Amino acid sequence: MSGCDDSYYRTILNAIPLAIFVVDEDVRIRTLNDAAAATFGLQESLVLNRRGGEVLNCIHAQDAPGGCGRGSFCQDCIIRNTVRETVRGRAVTRRRLKTEMQLHGREKKLELLVTASPMPGGEPLALLILEDIGEISTLRNILPICANCKKIRNDQQYWQHVEGYFHDYIGVDFSHGICPACMQDLYPGHCP
Repeated sequence: MSGCDDSYYRTILNAIPLAIFVVDEDVRIRTLNDAAAATFGLQESLVLNRRGGEVLNCIHAQDAPGGCGRGSFCQDCIIRNTVRETVRGRAVTRRRLKTEMQLHGREKKLELLVTASPMPGGEPLALLILEDIGEISTLRNILPICANCKKIRNDQQYWQHVEGYFHDYIGVDFSHGICPACMQDLYPGHCP
């Protein structure tokens, strides 16, 4: 963000109660909103142009001499890959991430929804949003399931087959097979 529009864009970013960073393809922080500073205990002046893993205390940030983004673990980094995909493909990208970070002096397990959106302009930048979804995920992990037919009651109070529920809510598809125990029960003459 630069020029006369800084205060306008900063006002918009600060009005959003989610941790938001503007980063380049190497996940170097260009700016952040107040929610990001408060959530992760950051001072903007101390984090500008530093890589995300260094700022967010990733345990792998110092694995390689070049720092964050240079180690072997970094190849699978959800945040880094989400930003890279967004910058290169110019499309919004979203992924879930379970991680441990140092927050306010103690280790904390987090489940985050990582969203990256391309920023307009000549320089390839992304808006990186880190949303803590741990509580929502925990609540969604408690599924009402029929003890007999194994259908799941969805948010609209309809009973739905397990396969349909998982497809609709988390994009998982199933392939079907028969385990050895069921094969023996269903087809006793055809078991090896």
